[in-house]
Amino acid sequence: MIPAADERGPVAALPEPLEGFLRYLASEKRHSPSTCSSYRDDLRRFLVWVEQQPAPAWRAVTSHDLRRYVAQLSREGLGGRSIARHLSAIRRFYQYLLREHLATDNPALDIRAPRAGKRLPRVADVDQLNHLLDATPEDPLEIRDLSMFELMYSSGLRLSELAGLSLHSVDFRGGEVRVLGKGSKERILPVGRKALEALERWLGARRTMAPEEESALYVSRRGDRLSTRSIQSRLSRWGLAKGADQRLHPHLLRHSFASHMLESSGDLRAVQELLGHADIATTQVYTHLDFQHLAKVYDQSHPRARRGQKKGRES
Repeated sequence: MIPAADERGPVAALPEPLEGFLRYLASEKRHSPSTCSSYRDDLRRFLVWVEQQPAPAWRAVTSHDLRRYVAQLSREGLGGRSIARHLSAIRRFYQYLLREHLATDNPALDIRAPRAGKRLPRVADVDQLNHLLDATPEDPLEIRDLSMFELMYSSGLRLSELAGLSLHSVDFRGGEVRVLGKGSKERILPVGRKALEALERWLGARRTMAPEEESALYVSRRGDRLSTRSIQSRLSRWGLAKGADQRLHPHLLRHSFASHMLESSGDLRAVQELLGHADIATTQVYTHLDFQHLAKVYDQSHPRARRGQKKGRES
């Protein structure tokens, strides 16, 4: 176990080369006190580990030694990003030692941290979304808001795509919406029945808010195009008012659309096209979400997979 920075370890005082490095960061590189403190903590932890080795000599640390140090950090639960930060501190320290002729090699040059796990997007439960979208709007602005959120979840729209919609973007007869995505790429998406019904109600209310010459589909109470920031704010407000158990934001609806579509269809290529991803690798993150769902069902249902329960009698 490597002592953390605030624990007493074999290295009671920092060696002069490290103190010199910290002075160099503060005076020549103009790093902030908090940044210097982070370097101090990470490098002290490293030197404590070096002192615990059978033949401690920080000047003679090799890349092989550093790989063992990285493995130790990983065993103690540090993630890829934290280990990368430690390696960065060690790398810069040895660069300084080389400059001062206090070392002959930088053992951290070719060492890479373990790849950080890809952060999975959060999704909302289907039942919770149905509850939120089945809520009854109480005024014209809520009629607009419900229409926006239905459309985002129905078609997996990005926030910018929703804000950029015009009156002619929606084909009610065909049940489609035409959006302009990243790189000015246009795509046509299906719109569900509930979203079309909400859009019809909004168009009735919109006539009282927007001047005839305004082409934006969604407008503010002043009658001009609704901004992306306003959409974010209204979605968050809707969630609070209707009792959501997590913060609602536009990407949550888009991620939920993708995950729920994949759970139902299993067609990754179709979900890629609907989301407008140029690379299917971007869409594949939702396969992890799908597996998480399956694993949860398996753990809860299979008699031989239930976790956290007492073992039966030994035979």
